[in-house]
Amino acid sequence: MREVQVERATGNWNSVAPAGHEPVEMKPADSVLWARSRAGDADAFALLFERHAKAIYNYCFRRIGDWGAAEDLLSVVFLEAWRRRRKELPPDKVLPWLYGIATNVVHNRRRSERRFRAALARMPAPRFEPDFVDEVDKRLDDERLIKHALDRLAELPRPQQDVFVLCDWSELSYEDAALALGVPLGTVRSRLSRARSALGELNPAHGHEHHVEEALEQ
Repeated sequence: MREVQVERATGNWNSVAPAGHEPVEMKPADSVLWARSRAGDADAFALLFERHAKAIYNYCFRRIGDWGAAEDLLSVVFLEAWRRRRKELPPDKVLPWLYGIATNVVHNRRRSERRFRAALARMPAPRFEPDFVDEVDKRLDDERLIKHALDRLAELPRPQQDVFVLCDWSELSYEDAALALGVPLGTVRSRLSRARSALGELNPAHGHEHHVEEALEQ
């Protein structure tokens, strides 16, 4: 069997398979796609969007409880990421960084929407559209259910809300949440501990109300 060859410059794997076998195509890692995006490769950035849009879409919904607004914020997040594409990121930390952008966008929702709506209007290309719209139709009741959870979550200080939603609802590691929020790892741990103590029943891992759990599913 001939050896697998690696293109280090691009991160693509080209498998030279023995006769009778199809070559195995490996998907490029986030770090490879981000390196290409930093160089201005819009196609590589589009692949990152396809890979992570659903996670960011769900996160935005969990923060505001409105699917339509979450779709708008999804566009805002990725437009902001494209605007900041020169940023150097740790290896394979594109998704945590996107969560950090999404957190800021949610915090500055009205201002961000106005600013990026104008930017969208100037763009010749169509705006990003999630390819999982059908799922929204199946989960219309989620808005009512998530609002109950958000009412409870609003009892927390905003920094605790951020950590709680990232770690418990979006299942980021402490390290990735720290990167997303730009805070020390110990701060994530302490904020999450205080949030869980105050609102433990909202933690999906702790058997909270069944209806809320359904609303928070991926």
